[in-house]
Amino acid sequence: MKPIPDYIKENLDILFVGFNPSIRSSETGYHFANPTNRFWKILHESGLTPRKFNPTENEKLLELGYGLTNIVERPTKAATDITKQEYEAGRQRLMQKINRYSPAIVCFVGKGVYQQLTKKKNVQWGQQTEPYLPRVIEFVAPSSSGLVRMNIDKIVTIYKQLHALNRMLNKED
Repeated sequence: MKPIPDYIKENLDILFVGFNPSIRSSETGYHFANPTNRFWKILHESGLTPRKFNPTENEKLLELGYGLTNIVERPTKAATDITKQEYEAGRQRLMQKINRYSPAIVCFVGKGVYQQLTKKKNVQWGQQTEPYLPRVIEFVAPSSSGLVRMNIDKIVTIYKQLHALNRMLNKED
């Protein structure tokens, strides 16, 4: 299985950070490509995208000011397959990407992603009031994986908060 490319550039509005690629993403080369993953639906229903994009349209998110990366590059069936060593190496790479590209908001797609980066135990959904990263807004959203048992409407509501935050920031520019 091979890693998938980041879709990232300088000064993004939002950088979405997932755990790692799924097997399906590795096979196709696209983020959130598993048919059971609800990422693209959530982005659309929350207002972050004007329509529901397909995984093959990763690069089009860049046009909207959004980027995609993962804390760990190695594809696995589940996040539980990721080793401590992979998370540690991933933490360093992710910090370098955030420092280099300077997104306004980093959205962690899953509490566990944020917890692996920050080592914080108690994390709430939404904008973090005690940020770990310098010069960026940290936002924690539920994972879009089909394995997540949270109601889709509740997930979309949390992503709507991200959309509102992004709109507020862009009005101030």
